[in-house]
Amino acid sequence: MRQSLAELERAFAKEISLDRHRRESLRRTTQQRAFKRAVERRHKRGSVRFALLVLALVLTALIVTAVMFSTLYLLLA
Repeated sequence: MRQSLAELERAFAKEISLDRHRRESLRRTTQQRAFKRAVERRHKRGSVRFALLVLALVLTALIVTAVMFSTLYLLLA
C-alpha cells in the first residue's frame, strides 16, 4: 500500500509538472500570436497611410498644374 501510494504521489507530481509546462507553453504561444497580429496590423495601417500620402501628392500636383496652366492661359489671352 505504501509503495502504491508513493507511486501515486510521484505520478501526481509529474502530472502537475507537465501541466505547468503545457500552460507556460500555451501562454508563450498566445503572446507570440498576439505580437505577430499587432505587427501585421501596424504594417497594414502603414501601407494604407503610404498609399493615401502618394494619392494626396499626385492629386496636389495635378491640381497645381491645372491651376497654373489655366492662369497662364488667362494671362496670355
